[in-house]
Amino acid sequence: MDCTELLPPASVRGMNVLKRADFQKRVQIPRLRVPESQVQRIIPLVKKLMLKMEHLQPVQSLENGREILLHPLPVKNWQSLPTEELEKQQVTEDNFCHAELELNYENWSANEILKSVLPADEEGLSSFSRIGHIVHLNLRDHLLPYKQLIGEVLRDKLPNCRTVVNKASTIDNTYRNFQLELICGEPEYQVETKENGVPFEFDFSKVYWNPRLSTEHERIVKMLQPGDVLYDVFAGVGPFSVPAAKKRCHVLANDLNPVSFHWLQHNAKRNKCLSHIKMFNKDGREFILKELREDLLQRWSTPAATPHSLHVTMNLPAMAVEFLDAFRALYTAEELAELPEPPNYPQVHVYSFAKGEDTKTLVRQLVESNLGAALDTELQGISFVRNVAPNKDMYRVSFRLTRELLTTAKQTLRKRPAEDDDDATEATTKVKCV
Repeated sequence: MDCTELLPPASVRGMNVLKRADFQKRVQIPRLRVPESQVQRIIPLVKKLMLKMEHLQPVQSLENGREILLHPLPVKNWQSLPTEELEKQQVTEDNFCHAELELNYENWSANEILKSVLPADEEGLSSFSRIGHIVHLNLRDHLLPYKQLIGEVLRDKLPNCRTVVNKASTIDNTYRNFQLELICGEPEYQVETKENGVPFEFDFSKVYWNPRLSTEHERIVKMLQPGDVLYDVFAGVGPFSVPAAKKRCHVLANDLNPVSFHWLQHNAKRNKCLSHIKMFNKDGREFILKELREDLLQRWSTPAATPHSLHVTMNLPAMAVEFLDAFRALYTAEELAELPEPPNYPQVHVYSFAKGEDTKTLVRQLVESNLGAALDTELQGISFVRNVAPNKDMYRVSFRLTRELLTTAKQTLRKRPAEDDDDATEATTKVKCV
């Protein structure tokens, strides 16, 4: 809102305990007073000039007709209006006036309230996530003194918001779920939400869920066709696996977190796709070495009548690359030689963070060093997913497994011939997965 008259009072700047009454303000607002019989003909003429604020009706009842509230920025006087058209409807300057209007806390959005309160010379609340009835914040240090106020404003202003939490620490526990601090509302963390039309339910305090990844989940699922196979190594509550199973793909989904595993089962049942999904609760490496290995060999041994694609998703960006060496020497050369026809090798989609200047180059180095092989024709693409922090990005690296990767042990990766020694050393020191 560009009009300073319609902003919250300047006196609320720096408030860190929410005092809703302090937002009361009286302003002079232009208005048209017209008979009831003329209202429907007048409104289209001034619709773009009407005052629009939260919980404020721009057309209000009067004893003898209606009053149309107008925005004070474009409407300074009678001449600011389409006078010729209005006079054709018997509305003249006598129908125009300024009168006082009382504004209060209810009339401003959460963004307007917070902009008026938080320090003007520092970055404000730039974004937050909605997961069902929960609002999830990741507040910077300079906003922590205002966290209670921020929580109350968001709970007041956002529809169906009952709980506001702040990320209390980095994700460094075994099960990779957020550590949360309740700053406002009910300590109720079981949520229902929809992602790309698919309903999910889970306990947000005990599993990992990030709505900012919904587009990436959709990209992978769109790659799949009915009958394709998905091995989901770090499945969580099922954002890849459940939509794939609903699409009638054959899914093997795994997660180490027993709570995630519980909700994965629940979401598969809720979405009526249990016949297309097998679920496991174990370490990702064990899942690759046993379930993925056995299922893949079985499929290769009994080729399907119709061609299908095989995909492996590894969405644990802080450490998924560390599991890539599990594919090395997964089979013996003899096992693959005995297959009735050349195998259809899976495509791996591994997610990783990279921190540095050229993050796309760094994430490729990170994947290759953990895989123990340079990716040339096997590389399908390196896709940017999202920016996580300054100089820290998340990527998906997609590559196809080969006979050589699957039948030989991991090697210490030599640097690429084209690399200059100094450049290669510098790049290696910058590779980070955090």
